[in-house]
Amino acid sequence: MSGGADEGPRGVGRPRVGRPRADRLRPLSGRPPREELLCAAAQLFTVQGYAATTTRAVAERAGMRQATMYHYFGGKEDLLAELLESTVAPSLAQARRLLADTGRSAARRLWELCRSDVLLLCGGPYNLGALYLLPEVGGARFAQFRRMRGELKDAYRVLLAGTCVGTELARDGAALSLRNDLVFGLIEGVMLIHRADPARPVTAFAQATADAALRIAGVGVAPREKS
Repeated sequence: MSGGADEGPRGVGRPRVGRPRADRLRPLSGRPPREELLCAAAQLFTVQGYAATTTRAVAERAGMRQATMYHYFGGKEDLLAELLESTVAPSLAQARRLLADTGRSAARRLWELCRSDVLLLCGGPYNLGALYLLPEVGGARFAQFRRMRGELKDAYRVLLAGTCVGTELARDGAALSLRNDLVFGLIEGVMLIHRADPARPVTAFAQATADAALRIAGVGVAPREKS
């Protein structure tokens, strides 16, 4: 449970909307039609459910005719796919930057990835993370989203492996994968905790979650860097 749009084949030209809460999708306010439709879909999918939401309802919420909506999206799957891919893009871009930043310890970079991911998860009005569990996400239309999310999870694993070089964990691939599943699961599951107390200061919450993730990883708490 992490600039402009994501670069390369991971989503050229797609608006960054945060992960998995759409931090740039705000109440309707004269945005371009595509963004209005994404905002409407994010709200309806998370409040009344994906299956219960019709394309007509999305179009009406966005203030346009259903026929007009089809100029921008082919249907509900296209809306959902773009929302999901957009939720992962910022975190994936951050993960790539941290993987390349070899001048700092792996523990520190893992902590920073966890912290930034939580800030994105808790930074907007719509709990798009709940949409990850939809059975439809296993379909072919969402292969790009699954690939992006898989790459992000792999980045967590690389950083985690870097924290335990020379240890028994580093030599035990199954144990390392399990530890990574636990860390990644904590981060993506953070919305359940945040939803129970949305008034909790997000910055402190993100730091505390990153600390907890490193304890799960078995490397303690990464030292803070001076600002």
